[in-house]
Amino acid sequence: MKYQGQEYEAEIFKGIDLTGASFKNSKFIDCNFENCNLSNVDLNGTKFKDVLLRECKILGLDFSKSNEFMLSIWFKDSFLSYSVFSDMNLENTEFINCQIYDCDFVNTNLKNANFEGSDLKNSIFQNTNLSFASFKNAKNYNIDPNHNFLKRTKFSVPEVISLLNIYDIDIE
Repeated sequence: MKYQGQEYEAEIFKGIDLTGASFKNSKFIDCNFENCNLSNVDLNGTKFKDVLLRECKILGLDFSKSNEFMLSIWFKDSFLSYSVFSDMNLENTEFINCQIYDCDFVNTNLKNANFEGSDLKNSIFQNTNLSFASFKNAKNYNIDPNHNFLKRTKFSVPEVISLLNIYDIDIE
């Protein structure tokens, strides 16, 4: 419970196993998490402002329970799995070179988000604003253009062909 209800500014958390910790009602401002295990952390009411998670393991987190006021968080070279980003405003959020498995991005604003180089295996995008987002060199995404907003969204060949998966067609 030592992280619950605390405020951290310009702190670096490096190589720490935070599995099952409670960040409930805590504030993290200009903080970096490097090579940390953040599995099953309680994020109820947590505020993240200008927070970077690099080379972290993030398993089973419900980011939708964090406080969205002034939310700004970036992910680089991290493993995210079974985490929820639904019903959130994540405009300009970066997920660079991450493994993003089985995560939910339902009703999420991801305008200008950056998923470059990421693997999005089994992650769900539904009713999501992906305008101006980048999926360059990303793979294993399953995005239905009929149920998401795509405007000037960037994709790379050959992975962009996966946008046709919803149609019962053969591509040779």
